Amino acid sequence: MATLTTTPSHSGLAVNTEAAALTPAQNAAALVGRILIALLFLPSGWGKLTGFSGTVQYIASKGVPFPEVCAAIAVAVELLLALALLVGFKTRWVALLMAVFVLVITPIFHNYWAVPEAQMYMQKLNFWKNLAIAGGLLGFFAFGPGTYSVDGRRRE
Repeated sequence: MATLTTTPSHSGLAVNTEAAALTPAQNAAALVGRILIALLFLPSGWGKLTGFSGTVQYIASKGVPFPEVCAAIAVAVELLLALALLVGFKTRWVALLMAVFVLVITPIFHNYWAVPEAQMYMQKLNFWKNLAIAGGLLGFFAFGPGTYSVDGRRRE
């Protein structure tokens, strides 16, 4: 029976050294995955930044306390952390923070069970889409960014 060999990594997480070597296809898939997730967050973060007062008003309309602070956090996550994810910098921790962010905001902003029937389908779709996004982010937390990343380059 093979034993699991782990070593500390630069991120502070243990890395399974037997599974650390990815194929070129896996590295390409990780890169494409990071790009696709970043493409979801970056325009949204830019829109929140350029329409900051509207973002604050929308957050306040949901009854969230400290809407200015929450809007700033949303901009930071959707711009700064998404850029870090895109290039694969501190990917595991970035992905974990982004997943937590998505899991916290989803029931607040896509509470399909409490909206008028005409909005229910879209809010339910967005709710489950966000959970899937959090799942993808948790995959990057679990398995890392692949070789085609800043983290992957530092490991070489």
